Amino acid sequence: MASIGHIAVGMAAARVYRRGQRTRWSLTTSMLVWSLLSLLPDADVLGFSFGVKYADVWGHRGATHSFAFALGIALLLGMLAPLFKLSAARTAALAAVVVASHAALDTLTDGGLGCALWWPFDNHRHFAPWNPIPVAPIGRRFFSSTGLSVALVEFVLFSPFFLYALWPGKKNPSHDSSSQSGPGQ
Repeated sequence: MASIGHIAVGMAAARVYRRGQRTRWSLTTSMLVWSLLSLLPDADVLGFSFGVKYADVWGHRGATHSFAFALGIALLLGMLAPLFKLSAARTAALAAVVVASHAALDTLTDGGLGCALWWPFDNHRHFAPWNPIPVAPIGRRFFSSTGLSVALVEFVLFSPFFLYALWPGKKNPSHDSSSQSGPGQ
């Protein structure tokens, strides 16, 4: 994937997380944080610089694209959440979904080696039975006509997530200045 879809998931997750819960961060900051969390499994591409091969366990779409990795990150964030006066359970649950969604979405692509969803119990790479998302070129090759094409396809496919994330929220009447002053004031 070109990451557009992963960013859309992170932005939508920020909107979901903030519903009914006060946070210290603005919606924009929350969207950035949840989007980075959604992109976290792709940190495995840094291994290429250290000689890690694509097909290695810690290669691209290997261990960091597993449900065990998602659960580990979720537990870590759940333990850290109270330090920021946030719900541990809510934070861990949504973090698990967001990080696991990365691997699940990558299995829907039409290229690569698949994802090691069940690592460390099974190193086999998996694809979904249906692969509607074109695989994006890695690295600088992304900045090509193929990369642009993949990004546009993803933008269209994930537009509902972007719309949900960016749709104007309901105004709180107690914070609406027009409800606190009379006409002409």
